[in-house]
Amino acid sequence: MTQTRAALRPTVLTALLAVLLSVLLAPPAPAAAAVSAASLQEVTGFGGNPGALRMYRYVPDGLPAGRPVVVALHGCTQNAAGYASGTGWTRLADRWGFSVVLPQQQSGNNLSQCFNWFQNNDIRRGQGEAASLAQMVDRQLADVSGDPSRVYVTGLSAGGAMTAVMMATYPEKFAAGGVVAGLPYGCAEAAGSPYVCMYVGATQTPGQWGDRARAARPGYTGPWPALTVLHGTADYTVRPANMTGLVEQWTDVHGADRTADVSDTVAGHPHQVFRGPEGNAVVETYSLTGMGHGQPVDPGTGDEQCGTAGAYFLDVGLCAAYRLGKAWELG
Repeated sequence: MTQTRAALRPTVLTALLAVLLSVLLAPPAPAAAAVSAASLQEVTGFGGNPGALRMYRYVPDGLPAGRPVVVALHGCTQNAAGYASGTGWTRLADRWGFSVVLPQQQSGNNLSQCFNWFQNNDIRRGQGEAASLAQMVDRQLADVSGDPSRVYVTGLSAGGAMTAVMMATYPEKFAAGGVVAGLPYGCAEAAGSPYVCMYVGATQTPGQWGDRARAARPGYTGPWPALTVLHGTADYTVRPANMTGLVEQWTDVHGADRTADVSDTVAGHPHQVFRGPEGNAVVETYSLTGMGHGQPVDPGTGDEQCGTAGAYFLDVGLCAAYRLGKAWELG
């Protein structure tokens, strides 16, 4: 029987915790979007929607069938339209030819509109927000005749943490994910507190991290999504230790070691690639030197530039959406 959102209502203590975490993870609303909300389409009736989320999408004019789909999850206090334009994803969708699904949290679920990455009922397969996001993917693929083998998920902060949730709970739906200033799957539980997870990181071995992801999809034998992580070295809201946790979790899931096969710099920032047993890149990291908590962008009109600088959209000379798109061979 499908659980309703009312059946998942948290206790008063849990609700207070959600509010506090919302404040800590909350980026202020970004500056006025370069792409207006009118360019986005809201989609209703995309499934049972047990997480009570809203679905928006951006589909370039004349998009042919068989094109990729990117799911982009905003940070706290943000919304679909602001995240679409601030990150540069809609501009890249027009240039490279793919559609974008832009989920939006509601204040009834979380007062600061954070995706509930630390709530057990929202991070399990078939439940809550995770199930709603999976239903959005199915609806989008059906509506635009998208390529089900080329679906990708990414997000900032709480949205980055939900990206890891989706990679673990629905690995068959995603070819790859991009976590920006986020956290490993199961980090709040592993640390005993979301605060410890955010500010310190959880003490887990790579095998323990991997077991948490594998337990989210019992019996799964198919390919796991590849992961790209982008994190600021001066992030004091979600500590860079969480990037280490993500690397350990997903190299273990893929059966890779923790020795980087590529170590170089991109736009002046340290960059690493970890390859799996078959030689393919399974984890990639960008350590954004001196960057605080936010989404890296590189405003401008150059081929590698995208995004709009603003609150928690940080101009560091590297655009996360472009780097993710190239890793995913979108263009």
